[in-house]
Amino acid sequence: MHYQTVLFDLDGTLTDPREGITRSIQFALSKLGIDEPDLTRLEHFIGPPLLQAFMQFYDFDEPKAWEAVNFYRERFKVTGLYENRVFDGVTPLLETLNGQGRQLYIATSKPWIFAREIARHFGFDRHFKVIYGSELDGTRTDKVELIAHLMAEEGLDPSTTLMIGDRKHDLIGAKRNGLDAAAVGYGFGSHEELSAEQPAYHFETLAELHQAFLQR
Repeated sequence: MHYQTVLFDLDGTLTDPREGITRSIQFALSKLGIDEPDLTRLEHFIGPPLLQAFMQFYDFDEPKAWEAVNFYRERFKVTGLYENRVFDGVTPLLETLNGQGRQLYIATSKPWIFAREIARHFGFDRHFKVIYGSELDGTRTDKVELIAHLMAEEGLDPSTTLMIGDRKHDLIGAKRNGLDAAAVGYGFGSHEELSAEQPAYHFETLAELHQAFLQR
């Protein structure tokens, strides 16, 4: 793996945010009179931009979807942020990459203000040069736009940069910006979803991903 710079998605790639996100979605829906007792039915919200997800999965128009997003944030910013865990193996991987002298960034459609607090709270912020995310008004929730912004701001070379993520949005964002992408199978994207985007690499486990970086 020759890449000097590595971009990481956050949810489903570095951390398992399942509880915090699904409980906050459940809270938002309840505020809108929708009862969803089964949290597993809300896992498809993990990864895609929330506004679009509410519109897609519940057929909300944009004003109602924004209402749902704001109810979601009401719970997420005080409780849901911390209902999260770092995947086993992430810390050794990041330490290896830092030790090899690579530059690391986070590129998430989650608002950067939440992403940076999660990284700080769980103690992995020190491994990253900058943590990039969307704005609270929805700007740069699209991974294509987000990665383009990150690449321009940091002056990065696409040929030496790799994007790692667990959903198709990560792979599409990389491809549209001329980057190679590595799909990971331990997150929330199905094998079919990820394979359809033909990533340069597909690692089923964190151990496989780590091993690939050890073979320089």
